[in-house]
Amino acid sequence: MKHYLILITVIVFSMTSCESVRVAADYDRAVSFDTYKSFAFFNDGIDKAKISDLDKRRILRAVESEMLAKGFVKSETPDLLINIFTKERQEVNVYNQNFGMYGWGMNWGWGWGPMMGWNQTSVSNSSSGTLYIDLIDANKKELVWQGMGEGYLSSRMDKKEARIVEFVAAILEKYPPQDN
Repeated sequence: MKHYLILITVIVFSMTSCESVRVAADYDRAVSFDTYKSFAFFNDGIDKAKISDLDKRRILRAVESEMLAKGFVKSETPDLLINIFTKERQEVNVYNQNFGMYGWGMNWGWGWGPMMGWNQTSVSNSSSGTLYIDLIDANKKELVWQGMGEGYLSSRMDKKEARIVEFVAAILEKYPPQDN
């Protein structure tokens, strides 16, 4: 019974940890972020991101939506340039679970003998990704804010867009910095 409780705890923890996005942000403390009112995408940098064009468009739509919701205006002469880049890591998890008892004692057949159990091994693959969103002062051409979100990626196409939106929203929740 104790083995089952541990297994259930591990499964629940694994399921909830896969859903969260770990977020961090860094910024230039000398910058007054309330002066920024407009944005555009830094296409030269975005073109170098090593993800599919479909995912790039998904990310850019999500970033644009979040920035518009924050009151920014998309402009040809922006205050901020937005750049993105990504990192992906494949993880292989091997779980070994031993069931049964080993040793000497009453067995299935007649008399005494070695007792047997079984070993169950399961292997799972997952992708962990990191999305960086850079905000660059368009006039100075200097990085003023960087947000980073890390979490598990969905391999299911019907969940991919929602996961990207979740990543972007979690990252941009840190902008503008509150202690500035």
